Amino acid sequence: MKRLQDKVAIITGAANGIGYEAARKFGKEGANVVIADFDETKGLESEEVLKAGGLSVRFVQVNVSDPESVDEMVKQVITEYGKVDILVNNAGITRDAMLSKMTLEQFKQVIDVNLTGVFNCTQAVLASMLEQGKGKIINTSSVTGTYGNVGQTNYAAAKAGLIGMTKTWAKELGRKGINVNAVAPGFTETAMVSAMPDKVIDKMKAMVPMNRLGKPEDIANAYLFLASDESDYINGHVLHVDGGIMM
Repeated sequence: MKRLQDKVAIITGAANGIGYEAARKFGKEGANVVIADFDETKGLESEEVLKAGGLSVRFVQVNVSDPESVDEMVKQVITEYGKVDILVNNAGITRDAMLSKMTLEQFKQVIDVNLTGVFNCTQAVLASMLEQGKGKIINTSSVTGTYGNVGQTNYAAAKAGLIGMTKTWAKELGRKGINVNAVAPGFTETAMVSAMPDKVIDKMKAMVPMNRLGKPEDIANAYLFLASDESDYINGHVLHVDGGIMM
């Protein structure tokens, strides 16, 4: 039997990058996967590709920073599948700038998506998970949320906040059968990183004891483990997937 057979999983920010790889892996393990993303064009393309591979996926457009949009997305999922077993809060944006130059709008944009968006999505799926007495919530933090990063006041604040929310929710919901954990990726080969100059990428690699950047599948594998029954006794944990940066 597949590891996520007949589970219903919502993965935010799954139109591309790490989220897309997670959608692919979850689908291969038998899950009904909802690609929840703001980018309709890319989301529909990803849905088409994964469906062509025989996977059960559906794209639903959502703005995670808008509670009404999130509620409508979850309503559609419940109507179609009857439940939500897994939520991966993977959606995120960056608006980098040094503190002296960061605008309030840049700060708020990142907090609204990367932190408030997680609150919105988790609150929206909670009733379904409580009714079942079981669920898996996975929040995407970052090593930046642990040690900070120059030019990322907003991003670091949001990712650190996610760790606090993860541990709080684990204490509140663990007794009700819901596991809440976080994954903290390190430097990962996403489109955003690939666009950086080679010298910057080489510097990033040099910081990693394994001397390479992470791949989207490295992070998706962590999501898959935490979403599966194999992690049923793991709660409130922050899993660093960073090649050893945080040692």
